[in-house]
Amino acid sequence: MLYGVAFQKLLLRVMAPKPKSPRLLAGIKWESIAKKPRMMATDASMANAFSSYAEYLNNLNDKRERVVKASRDITMNSKKVIFQVHRISKHNKDEVLEQAEKDLQAVRDRHVSRLVKELNGTDFWKLRRAYSPGVQEYVEAATFYQFCRTGTLLNLDEINATLAPFSDPCIEPLQINILDYLLGLADLTGELMRLAIGRISDGELEFAERICGFVRDIHRGLTILAPDMDDSYDMKTKMDTILQSVMKIENAIFSVHVRGSEYTPLLGSTDPDYSLLGVSDIDL
Repeated sequence: MLYGVAFQKLLLRVMAPKPKSPRLLAGIKWESIAKKPRMMATDASMANAFSSYAEYLNNLNDKRERVVKASRDITMNSKKVIFQVHRISKHNKDEVLEQAEKDLQAVRDRHVSRLVKELNGTDFWKLRRAYSPGVQEYVEAATFYQFCRTGTLLNLDEINATLAPFSDPCIEPLQINILDYLLGLADLTGELMRLAIGRISDGELEFAERICGFVRDIHRGLTILAPDMDDSYDMKTKMDTILQSVMKIENAIFSVHVRGSEYTPLLGSTDPDYSLLGVSDIDL
Protein backbone atom coordinates (compact mmCIF):
# COMPACT_ATOMS: atom_id res chain seq x y z
CA MET A 1 0.00 0.00 0.00
CA LEU A 2 2.75 2.38 0.93
CA TYR A 3 4.56 1.41 -2.22
CA GLY A 4 1.52 2.13 -4.30
CA VAL A 5 1.08 5.63 -2.84
CA ALA A 6 4.72 6.47 -3.33
CA PHE A 7 4.56 5.23 -6.90
CA GLN A 8 1.55 7.35 -7.66
CA LYS A 9 3.29 10.48 -6.33
CA LEU A 10 6.32 9.70 -8.45
CA LEU A 11 4.16 9.11 -11.49
CA LEU A 12 2.38 12.41 -11.05
CA ARG A 13 5.69 14.23 -10.69
CA VAL A 14 7.01 12.68 -13.88
CA MET A 15 3.86 13.38 -15.86
CA ALA A 16 3.56 16.95 -14.63
CA PRO A 17 4.83 19.60 -17.12
CA LYS A 18 8.37 20.54 -16.45
CA PRO A 19 9.06 24.23 -15.77
CA LYS A 20 11.10 25.92 -18.41
CA SER A 21 14.65 26.64 -17.63
CA PRO A 22 15.73 30.21 -16.83
CA ARG A 23 17.73 30.21 -20.04
CA LEU A 24 14.66 29.47 -22.12
CA LEU A 25 12.64 32.03 -20.21
CA ALA A 26 15.37 34.57 -20.79
CA GLY A 27 15.24 33.87 -24.52
CA ILE A 28 11.58 34.85 -24.80
CA LYS A 29 11.08 38.39 -26.15
CA TRP A 30 8.69 39.66 -23.53
CA GLU A 31 8.84 43.17 -24.98
CA SER A 32 7.37 41.98 -28.27
CA ILE A 33 4.56 40.20 -26.44
CA ALA A 34 3.83 43.24 -24.29
CA LYS A 35 3.98 45.72 -27.18
CA LYS A 36 1.74 43.88 -29.57
CA PRO A 37 -1.60 44.90 -28.06
CA ARG A 38 -0.25 48.42 -27.43
CA MET A 39 0.67 48.86 -31.10
CA MET A 40 -2.77 47.71 -32.15
CA ALA A 41 -4.36 50.27 -29.86
CA THR A 42 -2.09 53.00 -31.27
CA ASP A 43 -2.97 52.09 -34.85
CA ALA A 44 -6.66 52.27 -34.03
CA SER A 45 -6.32 55.66 -32.37
CA MET A 46 -4.31 57.03 -35.31
CA ALA A 47 -6.94 55.79 -37.73
CA ASN A 48 -9.67 57.46 -35.71
CA ALA A 49 -7.67 60.69 -35.56
CA PHE A 50 -7.14 60.74 -39.34
CA SER A 51 -10.81 59.91 -39.92
CA SER A 52 -11.92 62.72 -37.63
CA TYR A 53 -9.57 65.22 -39.29
CA ALA A 54 -10.71 64.19 -42.77
CA GLU A 55 -14.30 64.73 -41.71
CA TYR A 56 -13.35 68.13 -40.27
CA LEU A 57 -11.71 69.17 -43.56
CA ASN A 58 -14.72 68.03 -45.58
CA ASN A 59 -17.05 70.01 -43.35
CA LEU A 60 -14.75 73.02 -43.53
CA ASN A 61 -14.69 72.90 -47.35
CA ASP A 62 -18.47 72.67 -47.46
CA LYS A 63 -18.72 75.60 -45.07
CA ARG A 64 -16.25 77.61 -47.17
CA GLU A 65 -18.41 77.14 -50.26
CA ARG A 66 -21.50 78.35 -48.41
CA VAL A 67 -19.57 81.31 -47.00
CA VAL A 68 -18.29 82.28 -50.48
CA LYS A 69 -21.86 82.14 -51.82
CA ALA A 70 -23.11 84.37 -49.00
CA SER A 71 -20.21 86.79 -49.57
CA ARG A 72 -21.06 87.10 -53.26
CA ASP A 73 -24.70 87.81 -52.46
CA ILE A 74 -23.65 90.48 -49.97
CA THR A 75 -21.36 92.06 -52.57
CA MET A 76 -23.99 92.14 -55.29
CA ASN A 77 -26.76 93.56 -53.11
CA SER A 78 -24.47 96.07 -51.39
CA LYS A 79 -23.60 97.46 -54.81
CA LYS A 80 -27.32 98.00 -55.41
CA VAL A 81 -27.45 100.11 -52.25
CA ILE A 82 -24.52 102.18 -53.49
CA PHE A 83 -26.19 102.73 -56.88
CA GLN A 84 -29.37 103.78 -55.09
CA VAL A 85 -27.51 106.36 -52.98
CA HIS A 86 -25.87 107.78 -56.12
CA ARG A 87 -29.33 108.85 -57.30
CA ILE A 88 -29.41 111.44 -54.52
CA SER A 89 -29.94 115.11 -55.33
CA LYS A 90 -31.24 118.15 -53.48
CA HIS A 91 -34.70 117.41 -54.86
CA ASN A 92 -35.08 113.74 -53.89
CA LYS A 93 -32.73 113.26 -50.93
CA ASP A 94 -35.33 111.95 -48.47
CA GLU A 95 -36.91 109.59 -50.98
CA VAL A 96 -33.59 108.13 -52.16
CA LEU A 97 -32.18 107.66 -48.65
CA GLU A 98 -35.40 106.06 -47.42
CA GLN A 99 -35.21 103.47 -50.18
CA ALA A 100 -31.47 102.98 -49.58
CA GLU A 101 -32.14 102.31 -45.90
CA LYS A 102 -34.69 99.63 -46.78
CA ASP A 103 -32.29 98.04 -49.26
CA LEU A 104 -29.46 98.05 -46.70
CA GLN A 105 -31.71 96.43 -44.11
CA ALA A 106 -32.64 93.77 -46.67
CA VAL A 107 -28.94 93.02 -47.22
CA ARG A 108 -28.51 92.48 -43.50
CA ASP A 109 -31.65 90.39 -43.05
CA ARG A 110 -31.26 88.14 -46.09
CA HIS A 111 -27.54 87.81 -46.69
CA VAL A 112 -25.41 89.13 -43.83
CA SER A 113 -27.51 87.08 -41.40
CA ARG A 114 -26.67 83.92 -43.39
CA LEU A 115 -22.98 84.69 -43.12
CA VAL A 116 -23.19 85.40 -39.39
CA LYS A 117 -25.08 82.19 -38.64
CA GLU A 118 -22.68 80.18 -40.79
CA LEU A 119 -19.62 81.49 -38.95
CA ASN A 120 -20.97 81.63 -35.41
CA GLY A 121 -19.17 79.26 -33.09
CA THR A 122 -16.35 78.57 -35.56
CA ASP A 123 -12.83 79.84 -36.06
CA PHE A 124 -14.14 82.41 -38.54
CA TRP A 125 -10.67 83.93 -38.97
CA LYS A 126 -9.70 80.78 -40.88
CA LEU A 127 -12.33 81.61 -43.52
CA ARG A 128 -11.61 85.35 -43.69
CA ARG A 129 -10.40 85.18 -47.29
CA ALA A 130 -13.72 83.60 -48.25
CA TYR A 131 -15.98 86.31 -46.82
CA SER A 132 -13.72 89.39 -46.74
CA PRO A 133 -14.81 90.81 -50.16
CA GLY A 134 -18.47 90.75 -49.17
CA VAL A 135 -17.78 92.34 -45.79
CA GLN A 136 -15.72 95.13 -47.38
CA GLU A 137 -18.52 95.88 -49.84
CA TYR A 138 -21.08 95.93 -47.03
CA VAL A 139 -18.88 98.35 -45.05
CA GLU A 140 -18.61 100.55 -48.12
CA ALA A 141 -22.39 100.60 -48.65
CA ALA A 142 -23.21 101.20 -44.98
CA THR A 143 -20.69 104.03 -44.55
CA PHE A 144 -21.74 105.63 -47.87
CA TYR A 145 -25.38 105.68 -46.79
CA GLN A 146 -24.47 107.01 -43.33
CA PHE A 147 -22.44 109.90 -44.73
CA CYS A 148 -25.17 110.96 -47.16
CA ARG A 149 -27.79 110.80 -44.41
CA THR A 150 -25.92 112.45 -41.52
CA GLY A 151 -22.56 113.66 -42.88
CA THR A 152 -20.71 111.47 -40.36
CA LEU A 153 -18.64 108.29 -40.47
CA LEU A 154 -20.15 104.98 -39.35
CA ASN A 155 -17.52 103.47 -37.06
CA LEU A 156 -16.59 99.83 -36.61
CA ASP A 157 -18.43 99.36 -33.30
CA GLU A 158 -21.65 100.66 -34.83
CA ILE A 159 -21.34 98.31 -37.80
CA ASN A 160 -20.69 95.31 -35.55
CA ALA A 161 -23.68 96.30 -33.42
CA THR A 162 -25.92 95.79 -36.47
CA LEU A 163 -24.72 92.16 -36.63
CA ALA A 164 -25.53 91.41 -32.99
CA PRO A 165 -29.24 90.54 -33.56
CA PHE A 166 -28.22 87.70 -35.89
CA SER A 167 -25.82 86.09 -33.38
CA ASP A 168 -26.50 83.47 -30.76
CA PRO A 169 -25.66 85.13 -27.41
CA CYS A 170 -24.28 81.81 -26.12
CA ILE A 171 -21.70 81.61 -28.94
CA GLU A 172 -18.89 83.95 -29.87
CA PRO A 173 -20.43 86.28 -32.47
CA LEU A 174 -18.91 87.19 -35.81
CA GLN A 175 -17.14 90.53 -35.65
CA ILE A 176 -15.94 92.51 -38.66
CA ASN A 177 -12.22 93.00 -38.07
CA ILE A 178 -10.41 96.30 -38.31
CA LEU A 179 -8.59 95.39 -41.54
CA ASP A 180 -11.77 94.65 -43.51
CA TYR A 181 -13.31 97.84 -42.13
CA LEU A 182 -10.37 99.98 -43.26
CA LEU A 183 -10.31 98.34 -46.70
CA GLY A 184 -14.01 99.07 -47.09
CA LEU A 185 -13.37 102.64 -45.96
CA ALA A 186 -10.69 102.99 -48.63
CA ASP A 187 -13.18 101.91 -51.31
CA LEU A 188 -15.69 104.42 -49.92
CA THR A 189 -13.50 107.31 -51.06
CA GLY A 190 -13.96 106.32 -54.72
CA GLU A 191 -17.74 106.44 -54.37
CA LEU A 192 -17.52 109.80 -52.59
CA MET A 193 -15.40 111.17 -55.43
CA ARG A 194 -18.04 110.13 -57.98
CA LEU A 195 -20.76 111.64 -55.82
CA ALA A 196 -18.86 114.94 -55.47
CA ILE A 197 -18.34 115.26 -59.22
CA GLY A 198 -22.02 114.57 -59.79
CA ARG A 199 -23.07 117.15 -57.19
CA ILE A 200 -20.85 119.81 -58.80
CA SER A 201 -22.51 119.06 -62.14
CA ASP A 202 -25.86 119.78 -60.48
CA GLY A 203 -24.58 123.00 -58.96
CA GLU A 204 -24.30 121.68 -55.38
CA LEU A 205 -20.81 123.04 -54.79
CA GLU A 206 -21.21 123.31 -51.02
CA PHE A 207 -22.08 119.62 -50.72
CA ALA A 208 -19.08 118.72 -52.90
CA GLU A 209 -16.78 120.77 -50.66
CA ARG A 210 -18.09 118.90 -47.63
CA ILE A 211 -17.38 115.62 -49.38
CA CYS A 212 -13.87 116.81 -50.24
CA GLY A 213 -13.09 117.60 -46.62
CA PHE A 214 -14.44 114.22 -45.52
CA VAL A 215 -12.29 112.35 -48.05
CA ARG A 216 -9.23 114.35 -47.00
CA ASP A 217 -9.79 113.30 -43.38
CA ILE A 218 -10.04 109.63 -44.39
CA HIS A 219 -6.85 109.88 -46.44
CA ARG A 220 -5.02 111.60 -43.59
CA GLY A 221 -6.09 108.94 -41.10
CA LEU A 222 -5.24 106.01 -43.37
CA THR A 223 -1.85 107.56 -44.16
CA ILE A 224 -1.01 107.25 -40.47
CA LEU A 225 -2.29 103.66 -40.22
CA ALA A 226 -1.07 102.19 -43.52
CA PRO A 227 2.63 101.82 -42.55
CA ASP A 228 1.62 99.58 -39.63
CA MET A 229 -0.48 97.31 -41.88
CA ASP A 230 2.40 95.25 -43.24
CA ASP A 231 0.22 92.24 -43.99
CA SER A 232 -2.17 94.17 -46.19
CA TYR A 233 -0.87 94.72 -49.70
CA ASP A 234 -4.40 95.78 -50.70
CA MET A 235 -4.29 98.82 -48.44
CA LYS A 236 -0.96 100.00 -49.80
CA THR A 237 -2.23 99.83 -53.37
CA LYS A 238 -5.48 101.56 -52.44
CA MET A 239 -3.70 104.51 -50.86
CA ASP A 240 -2.69 105.77 -54.31
CA THR A 241 -6.31 105.50 -55.47
CA ILE A 242 -7.51 107.47 -52.44
CA LEU A 243 -5.02 110.24 -53.20
CA GLN A 244 -6.20 110.37 -56.81
CA SER A 245 -9.80 110.70 -55.61
CA VAL A 246 -8.86 113.61 -53.36
CA MET A 247 -7.04 115.35 -56.21
CA LYS A 248 -9.94 114.90 -58.64
CA ILE A 249 -12.41 116.46 -56.21
CA GLU A 250 -10.04 119.31 -55.38
CA ASN A 251 -9.32 120.03 -59.04
CA ALA A 252 -13.03 120.04 -59.88
CA ILE A 253 -13.86 122.45 -57.04
CA PHE A 254 -10.83 124.61 -57.85
CA SER A 255 -11.88 124.90 -61.48
CA VAL A 256 -15.38 126.01 -60.53
CA HIS A 257 -14.04 128.66 -58.14
CA VAL A 258 -11.43 129.97 -60.59
CA ARG A 259 -13.20 129.73 -63.92
CA GLY A 260 -16.72 130.24 -62.67
CA SER A 261 -19.96 128.46 -63.46
CA GLU A 262 -19.00 127.94 -67.12
CA TYR A 263 -17.30 124.68 -66.10
CA THR A 264 -20.17 123.35 -64.00
CA PRO A 265 -22.27 121.76 -66.77
CA LEU A 266 -19.14 120.31 -68.40
CA LEU A 267 -18.22 118.17 -65.42
CA GLY A 268 -20.74 115.57 -66.49
CA SER A 269 -19.70 115.71 -70.15
CA THR A 270 -18.67 112.54 -71.95
CA ASP A 271 -16.65 114.46 -74.54
CA PRO A 272 -13.18 112.81 -74.59
CA ASP A 273 -11.56 116.12 -75.61
CA TYR A 274 -12.79 117.83 -72.46
CA SER A 275 -10.28 118.05 -69.63
CA LEU A 276 -10.51 119.68 -66.25
CA LEU A 277 -7.15 121.32 -65.53
CA GLY A 278 -5.44 118.37 -67.11
CA VAL A 279 -7.63 115.78 -65.34
CA SER A 280 -9.44 114.04 -68.20
CA ASP A 281 -9.97 110.68 -66.52
CA ILE A 282 -12.72 111.52 -64.08
CA ASP A 283 -14.60 108.32 -63.31
CA LEU A 284 -18.35 108.71 -63.42
